[in-house]
Amino acid sequence: MKITSVHEGVVPISSSIRNAWIDFTAMDCSIVAVVSDVIRDGEPVVGYGFNSNGRYSAGEIMRRRVVPRLLDADADALLDEGGSLDPARAWDVMMRNEKPGGHGERSVAVGVVDMALFDLASKIAGQPLYRWLSDRYGDGEPDESVFVYAAGGYYAPGKGLRELQDEMRRFLELGYRVVKMKIGGADLAEDLRRIEAVLEILDGDGSRLAVDVNGRFDLATALEYGRALEPYGLCWYEEVGDPLDYRLNATLAEHYSGRLATGENLFSLQDARNLVRYGGLRPDRDVIQVDPALSYGLVEYLRIQDMLREHGWSSRRCIPHGGHQFSLHIAAALKLGGNESYPGEFQPAGGFADDAVVRNGHVGLTELPGIGLEGKSAFHPLLRDLHR
Repeated sequence: MKITSVHEGVVPISSSIRNAWIDFTAMDCSIVAVVSDVIRDGEPVVGYGFNSNGRYSAGEIMRRRVVPRLLDADADALLDEGGSLDPARAWDVMMRNEKPGGHGERSVAVGVVDMALFDLASKIAGQPLYRWLSDRYGDGEPDESVFVYAAGGYYAPGKGLRELQDEMRRFLELGYRVVKMKIGGADLAEDLRRIEAVLEILDGDGSRLAVDVNGRFDLATALEYGRALEPYGLCWYEEVGDPLDYRLNATLAEHYSGRLATGENLFSLQDARNLVRYGGLRPDRDVIQVDPALSYGLVEYLRIQDMLREHGWSSRRCIPHGGHQFSLHIAAALKLGGNESYPGEFQPAGGFADDAVVRNGHVGLTELPGIGLEGKSAFHPLLRDLHR
């Protein structure tokens, strides 16, 4: 088996919404198609990848460095001992001649291609990705459904308390039990009014509501909000300060007894290790949200999982950011604690298969080979057009 070509493009995933740091009016993402010489039903088997929301397309790095290394490599350098495509060996090829550190958008570019390689490998094996992964990296008995929560509650023009409540009602009608909203883009008094409006929809059950700051707060503001939030008993208080400000997070953990969540903007094993070492996170309650699609792909995410086990963390404390089908497969295969979901946002890349149904806060997996992006009718044609 060998790779015959790699095709890259960009799709918009823009929206009028904003969080405490950015708006999404110009957001886009990279897409890629990796074409193999394996023929099924008269067509080559193709792996597809894309990057999660929140980071822009990374095509220049793919075109200049990542993809040429992949195409220039000897075919055998990408295969395991049995002659099958090995995404881990391909990852080593893509990262040749890259210095340590400076992860930035490089991790996004590698992650996009890594996703396509895992899609391709599991398609060639004729298995949905979660079963393929479970057989190789898990215990062979993947979760049949995955906990998902609905992320929304963004700030938007003309969106008041009533509109916020209507949004959360729609999430509950779709089958979600836990919802998440943004805070930090208004003052504390206004954010508390927004939180209490959502809690009305949840019958006052704070454990069903998470709040997300998107890294906006300094330490004083983080502590001020923490004191105000603690009586609500929220599901979690997310990414309160800059993702690399481990001391802020550790100090907050000393004062806030509720659950903290962070990690979606950490893109390497080294950064995740520093979070565990210095961020004050508590493995009995806190949540790590590293997104495989943004952090050098699943090859690196598997290393992060190994590191977490060594530090006494359960995989169930990991709930990836991103709200897409790749992480859903990973969550089922590695028995993570769940997966994010963005109902209706960041289309066409975000979300799950068209026929996915959320029941009591859980969603099942597609049985299509690979990631199953062919089951997303608005997205698959864009991916297919890359190589046709």
